[in-house]
Amino acid sequence: MSDLDAIGLQVMSGALRAACEEMGAVLVRSAHSANIKERRDCSTALFDPDGQMVMQAEHIPVHLGAMPAAVRAVAAREQAPGRSWVLNDPYAGGTHLPDITVVTPAFDEGGRLLGFATSRAHHADVGGPTPGSMPADSTTLADEGVVIPPSVLDDELIERLVAQMRRPEQRRADLRAQLAANRVGARRLAELAGRIGAAALRGATDAVQDYAERRMRACLAALPDGTLEARDVLEAREGDLELRLRASVAGDELTLDFGGSAPQHPGNLNCPLAVTVSACLFAVRVLTDPDIPPSAGAMRPVSVIAPPGSLLNARRPAAVAAGNVETSSRVADLVLGAFGRALGQGTMNNLTLGTERFTYYETLGGGQGACPDADGPSAVHVAMSNTLNTPIEALEVEFPLLVREYAVRRGSGGAGRRRGGDGVVRELEALEPMTFSLITERRRHAPRGAAGGSDGAPGRNLLDGAPLEPKAVGELRIGQRLRIETPGGGAHGAARGDGASAS
Repeated sequence: MSDLDAIGLQVMSGALRAACEEMGAVLVRSAHSANIKERRDCSTALFDPDGQMVMQAEHIPVHLGAMPAAVRAVAAREQAPGRSWVLNDPYAGGTHLPDITVVTPAFDEGGRLLGFATSRAHHADVGGPTPGSMPADSTTLADEGVVIPPSVLDDELIERLVAQMRRPEQRRADLRAQLAANRVGARRLAELAGRIGAAALRGATDAVQDYAERRMRACLAALPDGTLEARDVLEAREGDLELRLRASVAGDELTLDFGGSAPQHPGNLNCPLAVTVSACLFAVRVLTDPDIPPSAGAMRPVSVIAPPGSLLNARRPAAVAAGNVETSSRVADLVLGAFGRALGQGTMNNLTLGTERFTYYETLGGGQGACPDADGPSAVHVAMSNTLNTPIEALEVEFPLLVREYAVRRGSGGAGRRRGGDGVVRELEALEPMTFSLITERRRHAPRGAAGGSDGAPGRNLLDGAPLEPKAVGELRIGQRLRIETPGGGAHGAARGDGASAS
């Protein structure tokens, strides 16, 4: 079935995509934490027996692009029906510790391995000294929570893991929701094999990947050959860290070389190579054709080079809590900026609040960069995030917090022929004492505009009106207010003489 015609290819792609979306729906509806059931900070995908991604749901880019490393970490091990694997080790298939991945093999009735159903979810706590397990000041993995090497996930391991985490009943429920989602994906693969045969299914998934490769190569071939360069910085606690990119297009291939970027450092902006590759995949999809099937085939024409021991290819035991969320965002900005795109907010605005009794984590939306033919959208989760916000009603019911303001940050988008999108304002009041941790970017350096368009406004973090650093930890007393103003997006094109943007 590897010689599928156009109709058969679309039918198979649709069937695989539908299975991934169904997995995501099961995970969201089964989870107990607001982080998954409200914010939908989770992702699902299907892989072939070799560990190559064949399809994903349109969930979280930073999860999905890095997920193949998790499957590769377990694919060569002994597989059996009913056996699932779990991991979060950033140096053995994971990203950062709160993102726990569950991998479940799928078999046909004859016991032949068909592939893997995989889910990744950001758990609201994975232990460690900081409630929420997203400290802004961590220096080793031990500061960030429980490290889970690739392991068989059974009831005994679940109990052992959740006993080391806050709200163990919630962690247990969320892990079981991931198992339920994976069972659905494995069942759908088995049903497809039962309908067309295991060999034909493998041929069809190969065809989907080959199709994605052909379309990606066609898009890259349409770009002019040559090398483009970009530089940007990350706002570390000790000062700015420079990242560099040389993007080279040669025919139908693209090489992204991050040589010359900062070495890994004592903080937690480090990221494993899988996260860097994930950010590159997202940016390349934006630059080419987002309708290309999101599979391993789409990345075949793209090479990513990051020196070992650098910020973008860190080595154990470097801390990585911020690398997955903030460094990945900057990698995407580098690729988009190199090709002349206006930049979005460039941060996930990570906020963690908690005590030993509760943990609250969310990312906040902001302004997106404008396109040559459209203004940037406002108040959206952009780039490597793709989550929802936590609704005010759910937040105030479940946590000891009062939302004092939640609004669009008017005028924060860059001015130009096409305006950048505006950020948001989120101000929370503590109703009981708690700790806070902020991991944010674009507070010292604004998101850049393109083609003469103005930059977006940088973000601000405030505690009772006093400014905080981009990376900050502290205590909130009853009645204190934490205010986050997220960045606006850059504009595209110089403003017209009358100052109006294009309609």
